[in-house]
Amino acid sequence: MTKRDHQTAGRGGAAPEEGRADAANAAPDAPPTSLTELLMRIAPKYLPFADAATAELPLKRLLRLALFQISVGMAMVLLTGTLNRVMIVEMNVPAWIVAVMISLPVLFAPFRVLVGYRSDNHRSVLGWRRVPYIWFGSLMQFMGLAFMPFALMLLAKGGADPSIAGQVGAALAFLLVGAGLHTTQTAGLALANDLAPEESRPRVVALLYVMLLVGMVISALLFGWLLADFSNERLIRVIQGAAVVTMVLNSIALWKQEPRNKALTAMDRERPTLRASWQAFAEGGRYSRLLVVVGLGTAAFTMQDVLLEPYGGEVLGLSVSATTLLTAMLAGGTLVGFALSARWLSRGLDPCRMAAIGLLVGLVAFPCVIFASPLESALLFRIGATLIGLGGGLFVVGTLTAAMDLADSAHGGLALGAWGAVQATATGIAVAAGGALRDTVATLSEQGLLGEALQGPSIGYGFVYHLEIGLLFTTLAVIGPLVRLKRESRSRPDSRFGLSEFPG
Repeated sequence: MTKRDHQTAGRGGAAPEEGRADAANAAPDAPPTSLTELLMRIAPKYLPFADAATAELPLKRLLRLALFQISVGMAMVLLTGTLNRVMIVEMNVPAWIVAVMISLPVLFAPFRVLVGYRSDNHRSVLGWRRVPYIWFGSLMQFMGLAFMPFALMLLAKGGADPSIAGQVGAALAFLLVGAGLHTTQTAGLALANDLAPEESRPRVVALLYVMLLVGMVISALLFGWLLADFSNERLIRVIQGAAVVTMVLNSIALWKQEPRNKALTAMDRERPTLRASWQAFAEGGRYSRLLVVVGLGTAAFTMQDVLLEPYGGEVLGLSVSATTLLTAMLAGGTLVGFALSARWLSRGLDPCRMAAIGLLVGLVAFPCVIFASPLESALLFRIGATLIGLGGGLFVVGTLTAAMDLADSAHGGLALGAWGAVQATATGIAVAAGGALRDTVATLSEQGLLGEALQGPSIGYGFVYHLEIGLLFTTLAVIGPLVRLKRESRSRPDSRFGLSEFPG
């Protein structure tokens, strides 16, 4: 960042926060006056990703920016978790309609590449590149959530034969929320990439993904508590309350974050085409190969997302409360993966190599889940579920860090948009394919078409788990050359992703 950029950032409102952070550092013996200052007194080794904070992007400002990830996590939990159950159980909406509605947000995921490209090359007399996309993404989330409960009531009123108006309204609401969260997340991550110094960009972006996970966990607990005594009126309040919270969080996250730069957004500034930008960025084929790795690895880890809890209940006979704990185990394993990645990358571990380690953990996790059935071991099943979260966490941070290592400031939005588009699309396809394959194989098994040896409730699940193991091996083969290339030449040797001293 140049001296002129620092001056511009100061005019954008960042200077007061940096001054307060410097003042806190200048008086180490003074008692902490806020939670942020208290956290900064704790040894960095106990705070994974804490060294993402720098003099240019203090921890307080970074955590405030991360609030947009909280709103995205809240929307994801609401769409794929809370409303999934409520629509089917309490509102008696046919399951196939629910499945279609939940899949609609995924349709917008490929457009994240376009959002990233447009925000990289946005023309504006105000001098902002990322702010307009975050703001309009937030508005789309708000509008979708605002009228969603009324569309759902209209949808549920028709019972097994829902009205066309209810179907169209619910579809539009889900699509708006999906488009909004993808737009907000892509532009928000690109803004974080712009604000952070080059050497800390991967750590900053990965910290934001930790905040996404935290937002999902908190939202899941909060929605469960608020809807414990379910009624249509309470559902309306909860969903519309989420709409208001989304706007509040995103407005706070966005306030005085992006410095205005009219030279970058000048109306007469030449803007390359999307194809030219991609060719300039992905020249050499490394990033294209990385995207293939992201797609295959994401599919390998997420194909079981809708199968673990039914597997535990149908095959192992676990109770509803016992299977619900699997979500916490997956999240806990993922957080452990984030913490380990911080330590390993701080010691210079190649991010692609770390992603490969995550794949190897997955090759241990899925056999644990498979063998839990013949061994009738709920403990082995829980170990496997936790290891799936651990391997997935290492894989996500590794590939995200590798993507940021390959990106530059001129293509940050494009890089993050492509990474997010491939990850979200692969997740949607894998989840749908996992459910469909399980049902198909289970039906063939029940009809005796697979032979006597392949009969039983675990056959359909086992087929999907074995397929995921195959995808993990394939991903390892594809990522191999990236590990070799990264070891031979590091474009930014100082951009390690780990824990170091706090600024100041």
